[in-house]
Amino acid sequence: MPVTAYDLLFSSVLTRVDPERAHHLGFRAIRAGRPVARAAIKVPAAPVEAMGLTFPNPLGLAAGFDKNAVGIDALAALGFGFVEVGTVTALPQPGNPRPRLFRLPEDRAVVNRMGFNNDGAEAVAARLGRRARRLDRRDHRARVNLRSDVRRRARPVLGINIGRSKVVPEHDDRAVLADYAASTHLLAPYADYLVVNVSSPNTPGLRSLQAVDRLGPLLDEVRRAADEAANRPVPLCVKIAPDLCDEDVVAVGKLARERDLEGLIATNTTVSRDGLHTPAPDVEAVGAGGLSGPVLRRRSVEVLRLLRAHDPEITLISVGGVSSSYDVHERMRAGANLVQAYTGFVYGGPVWPRHVVRGLTGPGPA
Repeated sequence: MPVTAYDLLFSSVLTRVDPERAHHLGFRAIRAGRPVARAAIKVPAAPVEAMGLTFPNPLGLAAGFDKNAVGIDALAALGFGFVEVGTVTALPQPGNPRPRLFRLPEDRAVVNRMGFNNDGAEAVAARLGRRARRLDRRDHRARVNLRSDVRRRARPVLGINIGRSKVVPEHDDRAVLADYAASTHLLAPYADYLVVNVSSPNTPGLRSLQAVDRLGPLLDEVRRAADEAANRPVPLCVKIAPDLCDEDVVAVGKLARERDLEGLIATNTTVSRDGLHTPAPDVEAVGAGGLSGPVLRRRSVEVLRLLRAHDPEITLISVGGVSSSYDVHERMRAGANLVQAYTGFVYGGPVWPRHVVRGLTGPGPA
């Protein structure tokens, strides 16, 4: 991809701004520029059928960028085929103390220990309800006026990622189930698909929920609450960590099949620091948190292949180290139905999704 104006802005200006502040400023600009983006960005791509849904293209934005569902349509207008918001918890929470977001530019990587900072499921559900009513009015006016662009402006596929509230005791299974169920009841009516996040490294004890004896009952409870709240089947996915051993990856895949899960998302950020080019003292100075970026690519593909070998039918969404259309092609050849990105978008800027999706029209890697 050629050097863009955003690359110059990032290297000369944004790297001097606190990463979390830069994120908020950049996201605000994307939301403000939504009408221009919608008019200017026309991305030819083949739709993908998965989980009973039609995705305009296979590239999605992973959870973590839009935690509070404030910019879904603006982000979709940049070229993403689907947007996953969250992670949302039942209770509002401020997250971990700042600073909690760090860049490693030499590796085009990010370390975060945000800690599920979000407005809480009730506030996010209210926001999604207002959005749904606004889009209903738009579509009604379009039909009344016989406008021809209704299809072009179809709503983006929306995933909602839910996690455990930090105040809920990690070993109290009944409280954990109730916490996830509370989020599900509020959010499922607005979700095209739901994601159970049990793999963030930034909520103490969360990853213990990946153990199949705890994950099974949790998925059952979320499924029950989602179908009840939405009055329809809601596709359900679980997001897993790259740090699971191969045996545990296969165990989660087996559980997904037994529970008739629609999808698996692989993988979340890693606690490992292996393979980085950034000097070790600089990495140590950053401290704890989940690492994302190209360094995850190898393990993310390994997990993807393990899951696909175990189950040829389930929808697999691959994420971790996706930086280019080549990476998307690679994931799909390895068995992914859909692909998500986060850090590649942070470093690539607003034009990045369009470039990646346009690159998918080629043959991809041999």
